[in-house]
Amino acid sequence: MKDIDQAELSPDDWDELHFPRADHSAFDDVVETAISRRGFVNGVLAFGSGAAVMGTSMLRGTTAMAGQSDRFAFEQLPIQTDGTVHVPEGYEWKVLVRWGDPLFSDAPAFDPATGIPTEGSDRVFGENTDGMELFNIGGGTELIAVNSEYVNTKTNLPENEGGKPASAGDVQRLQNFQGVSVMEVTEGANGWEVVVDSPYNRRIHHNTPMKIDGPAAGHDLLKTDADPTGTASLGTFNNCGSGRTPWGTYLTCEENFNGYFGATEEPTLDEATAAGFKRYGVKTDVDPGRYNYHGFDARFDISKNPNEPHRAGYIVEIDPSDPDSTPVKHTALGRFKHENAACALTPDGRVAVYMGDDERGEFMYKWLSRDKYVPGGDTSTLLSEGQLFVARFDIDMSGEWVALTPAATGMTEAEIAIFSRMAASKVGATTMDRPEWVAVNPQAVEGYCCLTNNKNRGLKPNAGGDDTSPNGPNPREANKYGQIVRWRPHGDTHAANTFDWDLYVMAGNPTNQQGAYKGSSNINAGNMFNSPDGMQFDSTGIMWIQTDGDDDNEGDFAGMGNNQMLAGDPVTGEIRRFLTGPNGSEVTGLTWSADRRTMFVGIQHPAAPFPDGDGSLPRSSIVAVKRTDGALIG
Repeated sequence: MKDIDQAELSPDDWDELHFPRADHSAFDDVVETAISRRGFVNGVLAFGSGAAVMGTSMLRGTTAMAGQSDRFAFEQLPIQTDGTVHVPEGYEWKVLVRWGDPLFSDAPAFDPATGIPTEGSDRVFGENTDGMELFNIGGGTELIAVNSEYVNTKTNLPENEGGKPASAGDVQRLQNFQGVSVMEVTEGANGWEVVVDSPYNRRIHHNTPMKIDGPAAGHDLLKTDADPTGTASLGTFNNCGSGRTPWGTYLTCEENFNGYFGATEEPTLDEATAAGFKRYGVKTDVDPGRYNYHGFDARFDISKNPNEPHRAGYIVEIDPSDPDSTPVKHTALGRFKHENAACALTPDGRVAVYMGDDERGEFMYKWLSRDKYVPGGDTSTLLSEGQLFVARFDIDMSGEWVALTPAATGMTEAEIAIFSRMAASKVGATTMDRPEWVAVNPQAVEGYCCLTNNKNRGLKPNAGGDDTSPNGPNPREANKYGQIVRWRPHGDTHAANTFDWDLYVMAGNPTNQQGAYKGSSNINAGNMFNSPDGMQFDSTGIMWIQTDGDDDNEGDFAGMGNNQMLAGDPVTGEIRRFLTGPNGSEVTGLTWSADRRTMFVGIQHPAAPFPDGDGSLPRSSIVAVKRTDGALIG
């Protein structure tokens, strides 16, 4: 077996390396050839032998309106395999901001060989850009709030052997590069740029004070020596996707938080904590781990502070218009590996928030507020008082949001908030193929979720031992390509507990795969892709799909090229490639300027030397994309 460079692994692959699931469990004996019982019928995925679910309903709309006029204002971009960004003819792109660019004039200068020193590392744009939203403040000031998901230690500590932290200063530098950047942007003669020293500019990182609210606030499992109240913590971690509330705040989502914690000696844990660490992937053996925070910062040492991991894994609300405000961790929305948070209003004004837990075989969730949103009114309870649900998808293409209540789970409300995965397992939620970004169609009462991939589907249980046999929305064993599931709430309201579902697309490779792995009928040799991850709707109802998959362009992924962003029409099912990223990158995070004439797109962990050229460290970046004729772009 070849050596694995753990410093270069993504957080997901790091998890898989350190927390491998059992190769065999009881359900293996009944899986048999489950995937062979599913196939494509006239290009439409069908399940089992139930004739009632075959036909066009599975990919509803894919061909029904194929004859209507083209809604895409561009010709499809071919695949690309080089080291830069490409957009279609009639469009142009320019870098808005790169890791290490200053947000304040006293920030240190970026060194192409060594990056940014520890001193001042909280005064620059962060690493590995991800989810983002633009906010128009006061009708004229435009702010982007954007996540910095994690760090590539070899890039951020290039002078250290293997990129390993060797001091408390190294750890602080890594902590400062992550979290959230809030920055004012403006368009001038040279295009879009960051307004350095704007009073709105702000870095929120691993040591920023946070407030904890909701049912877990004050619980014994959240109390530490530094915070005996269990209501105030430091930092937000592994901020992946994002969301925005109807009242104009930013939601940042804590995903693979488990990798920041470790032990300097064998910890003594109570039963609940030990079980939770196992389910959430918190390492308990003595090992420096990916970041070795715990070697220099006792807060991350579970042998000294076993409750600290219980204070991460939440949705965090930030007010970008108030740089002095304290971010709030909303425990009521559950604790798991949050990908993003998609908000919608019900007809009576309540707030629904859809969320995915990005791990193989985990679940999809919904929050429904108790109180109603009133513009200009009190919003303090809307993400703390209400009900958390988990999704159950049935083979007949119906589904249900199951309430996670003490009666249904045998757990207290605080326990449900802290150990949401266990609560979801208790009510028989449907295991999913890494549910990532969720998006709500602004022109129809329907939601979509990217199910990125799942190499363990039908082969290994999830971290809680739940059955991951192929099921309705996750029909492929060892799913390497991913799919997008769509649901339509009954009664045309996001308050509904029941829904109908179908699959908008099954990604695949029609050039060298057969059967289910070719992809659905709206995938062809020209637009094929793998691992849908990011997803946003524009104001016209076009769905933008971003990928984070295998870009080696070999074997099962031959011909797929670099990761990309595609446009999808929810009505016709047509999908067309719009943008490709440089080698090694994930395309992730998308928002628009207030006038809808600029699209801001994130490029995460590109290979060197993007975007600066030879001799420079690679720098994750946000690029601004415009039409050359200045027309609307979304």
